[in-house]
Amino acid sequence: MSTDAPSTDRTGLIVETVTDPALAPQVAEVAAATFPLACPAHSSAEDIAAHIATQLGPDDFAGWITSPGHDVLIARDGDDGPLLGYSLLVYGAPTDAAVAAAIDGDTAGSDTVTEISKMYVLPDHHAAHRDDRPSHRLMEAAIEAARSNGSTMVWLGVNQENLRAQRYYRKMGFSTIGTKTFDMNGTIEHDFVLGRRL
Repeated sequence: MSTDAPSTDRTGLIVETVTDPALAPQVAEVAAATFPLACPAHSSAEDIAAHIATQLGPDDFAGWITSPGHDVLIARDGDDGPLLGYSLLVYGAPTDAAVAAAIDGDTAGSDTVTEISKMYVLPDHHAAHRDDRPSHRLMEAAIEAARSNGSTMVWLGVNQENLRAQRYYRKMGFSTIGTKTFDMNGTIEHDFVLGRRL
């Protein structure tokens, strides 16, 4: 999908679309470190580990990097610096009936919707620790990629107990439009569906 040049600022932070599947193991490492941060307190270590192993491995990211229906965005310190965070975009109409029902009008039946499926930054690089705000830069890049892909709305799911993430998403212009469930290794979690018109 997007092959735009990396976005850089004076601090050296780079946000870019991954095109090389050889980077998949690095993105998967960040995913394994950050996914537990979004899980509700009652989540078991076994469910979290199983989800990471079966849904967030290097092969999963390699597939998304090479898929025309997805984009993997990363934030890193400099050209060869460590990865600080990532986002996964899924282009096209939602397949979840609850999400489709939450999205207004005929948008749910078209390809003009993008899911921001994942948006994670390592905890030492959250906005409280850095002036360049990697999470904000990632979100801005994700929204621009969705817009460039022809989307008129972006949406995401966030656990109903994850109040910190909800505050962040609302700060970034999202509002609650519905609810859905999330299956984590057989345990059903409950999410809010948040949307933002572009």
